[in-house]
Amino acid sequence: MNDLLSHLSIGFGAVLASETLTLFGITMSIPMNLVYCLIGAIIGTLIGVLPGLGPVATIAMLLPATYALPPLGGLIMLAGIYYGAQYGGSTTAILVNLPGETSSVVTCIDGYQMARRGRGGVALTTAAAGSFFAGCVGILMLAAFAVPLADVAFQFGPAEYFSLMVLGLIGAVVLAAGSLPKAIGMICLGLLGGTVGTDINSGASRYAFDIPELADGIGFVAVAMGVFGFAEVITNLEQKGQREVFTNRLTSMFPSKDDFRRMIAPILRGTALGSALGILPGGGAALAAFGAYSLEKKVGKNKAEFGKGAIEGVAGPESANNAAAQTSFIPLLTLGIPPNAVMALMVGAMMIHNIQPGPQVMTSNPPLFWGLVVSMWVGNVILVLLNLPLIGIWVKLLTVPYRFLYPAILVFCCIGVYTVNNSSFDVFMTAGFGVLGYVFIKLGCEGAPLMLGFVLGPMMEENFRRALLLSHGDFSVFFTRPISLALLAATVILVVIVALPSIRSKREEAFQEE
Repeated sequence: MNDLLSHLSIGFGAVLASETLTLFGITMSIPMNLVYCLIGAIIGTLIGVLPGLGPVATIAMLLPATYALPPLGGLIMLAGIYYGAQYGGSTTAILVNLPGETSSVVTCIDGYQMARRGRGGVALTTAAAGSFFAGCVGILMLAAFAVPLADVAFQFGPAEYFSLMVLGLIGAVVLAAGSLPKAIGMICLGLLGGTVGTDINSGASRYAFDIPELADGIGFVAVAMGVFGFAEVITNLEQKGQREVFTNRLTSMFPSKDDFRRMIAPILRGTALGSALGILPGGGAALAAFGAYSLEKKVGKNKAEFGKGAIEGVAGPESANNAAAQTSFIPLLTLGIPPNAVMALMVGAMMIHNIQPGPQVMTSNPPLFWGLVVSMWVGNVILVLLNLPLIGIWVKLLTVPYRFLYPAILVFCCIGVYTVNNSSFDVFMTAGFGVLGYVFIKLGCEGAPLMLGFVLGPMMEENFRRALLLSHGDFSVFFTRPISLALLAATVILVVIVALPSIRSKREEAFQEE
């Protein structure tokens, strides 16, 4: 306990550290990391409110901007965008029946019906309360499990890391929404994309086709921004129709005593389920929200109200998606393995600042590690203060025609891609991946498995070859080391379980919007 408190004090010191700035001839001390946290929370909420632009696309667009920021400030801002989007997505889901973020899809079912019955304010307060509680629990779990998991990670060698990444990719396939064959195909495409460039061992060029710009491989930012940013813009241009907004019916924001009684258990269950699913590879906020809604329908006492405005249908999913958003940082920060697409982008942000994700961050740079952890709690407080009072402003943004937004988004994307390497080739490559991402959306293929394969592929190859080099070509090294064997056994069990017809049908049912 004393160690945990000392670690958190390090984090608070890093977040609250002031920098001296001179503006218009006035010298002042400003806690810049708090400013970055506020900026991330505001952008995240804005992105959550605006349909179509999720945290993956936004973080992909803002990756180049982190070049100009200090490492901790950049990571705090990107993290704020991620969990801020979970908050903001519930606002439009409830008031407009339009999920701003994938994890808010199930919130539409009962949240919108509550708004139609004049209880939109109660639904918004329920979502905020559940999100804040779940976020705090997720942060405590991150702080509590960070040190033990990091100690375990220090026992990992190349064989263990390879086996862990195999488990991560299989988990991403199993837990991805939609068709299993399509998820496998996207993983394989990502792995193939990661092989382009110069072989780190031999120095030979692979799949570069004598194009000098591909000598260092396909740019991570170009892939992410194209598949998630450009593709989302193209898809949103197809959507038409009027939006019915219920802001004029927000007569009361405070839940009744009966509402409090009904929301407590779903918030607790959603927090527990989301905290567990956030850690799993391929899990994340969307899976947690769908799982929590299915759970509430089975165990809730008011089953007849689901789909007609049940407060449990808002409290459970909103708690689950925010808990998952926080705990998904656990495998990233302690093991260096991204469990979902957003965390894969966070890996890219860390590498931009020459930070190797993994347990060594905790020992080599404690202020950065614990500062990021503490900033999440600060960000949750900021989000509660931002969301409820400013609901009217957020919803007014929905009246802005998308035809005015998308040119600015595309220009911003192109400038960001160009500034990474000052190369117009990267801009054309991003446009190409944007078209490819649009094709994937039309085919019903998720971009997240591709991104995980693209990020983990080179790391897998490096650890695989290093393990064989150390064992003099003996493949048994992956099975004779206990941790590696346990991880591979877990991978096989996962494959066998998901192959069972009953499990496969349950998996597909979990992602069905009712």
